[in-house]
Amino acid sequence: MAGEFSETMDATEEIQRICDAVKSQVGKEYPEFTAVKYREQIVAGRNFLIKVHVGGVNYIHLSVFQALDCDGGKIVLKGKQEPKNRDDPLVPF
Repeated sequence: MAGEFSETMDATEEIQRICDAVKSQVGKEYPEFTAVKYREQIVAGRNFLIKVHVGGVNYIHLSVFQALDCDGGKIVLKGKQEPKNRDDPLVPF
């Protein structure tokens, strides 16, 4: 439903591509950077909450916005939360 975040879903190749697009914006190098879970919100574009495995038992949560194609489709990192673990829920921040 538009305006609400979806349920948490397994990451897809598209979500990994979005993570790869914002990796340089995260401000830190990680030994691994693999999207594992995500939630999506449809707005004038799309907001994503993404759980990323960054090595060992470590995870981070990313808040990402993707503009509509007609607005250029730019992908922007809006926020990052760490440290996180595998079981931390993806909640808006």
